[in-house]
Amino acid sequence: MKKFLQNKKLLSTFIVIIVIFTVLGGSFSLRNKRNAPLLVQSLGNDIVALGTRIVDVPVGLISGGLNSAHEILNAQDENNHLKRQITNLGQTKVRNASLEKENRQLKAALNLKDTLSGYTLINASVISRAPDTWSDLLTINKGSSSGIKKNMAVMSGGGVIGRIVEADAASSKVELITTTDESANRFSVQADAANGKTVHGIITVTANNQLAFTQVVDGRKLKAGTKVYTSGMGGNSPKGLLIGTVTQTTRDSFGLSDQIRIKPAGDISDPSVVTVIERQVAN
Repeated sequence: MKKFLQNKKLLSTFIVIIVIFTVLGGSFSLRNKRNAPLLVQSLGNDIVALGTRIVDVPVGLISGGLNSAHEILNAQDENNHLKRQITNLGQTKVRNASLEKENRQLKAALNLKDTLSGYTLINASVISRAPDTWSDLLTINKGSSSGIKKNMAVMSGGGVIGRIVEADAASSKVELITTTDESANRFSVQADAANGKTVHGIITVTANNQLAFTQVVDGRKLKAGTKVYTSGMGGNSPKGLLIGTVTQTTRDSFGLSDQIRIKPAGDISDPSVVTVIERQVAN
């Protein structure tokens, strides 16, 4: 009985081996003969392909979005860099223009030394000018310690722009000739008329903030282009400092005297360098 069972197991094993080889051979033969894969295999391939597509779509979108975001960030960085370069270029141009203007004013100040031989000249820089008193006052960086005193005339750009009204140790305040303060100490001026006579008057400011040579009896003898100088009368300013040139002569509102409009020779609008004038006292 025992021997029979052993033979039976051996026979079963042999049959299984034969079946396996038969199936494998059939599979290979069937695969070689068929043009299309089996239904199960085809279904599996389709499922795998569909799954791959489903995964590829969001992955592609995410990848494209990341690339687009990266490109946007790069474009933004480049744009910011270009903006900074434009800003720096604009600042450089403004700075160069300011330096060129200051250089011209320094050259004008040096030229005064050649033309004003009878005066002591003190060069200074403008350090402040309040918007609410723009046409009235400015502050310079030289004071009494540099020899500056009250009532000294101040020039810029070749013409008088005002006088010292307050001198501290290290700074001074300049009252401009364009001040609208009615109590301001006005400059006494003079000009040579066409007939050779000297016409005297004072500098004032008209309603439209223009300089005028007023209190003149017969200013119609002054032609356009005539130079107007300080007269030195009153003792508050030296004589012979250029104020400006005549542009137009009209009668005042009362018809009593001539009003002569003056174009300032000095740089009143935006001076950066000024020259304080002191007349030398003869020994």
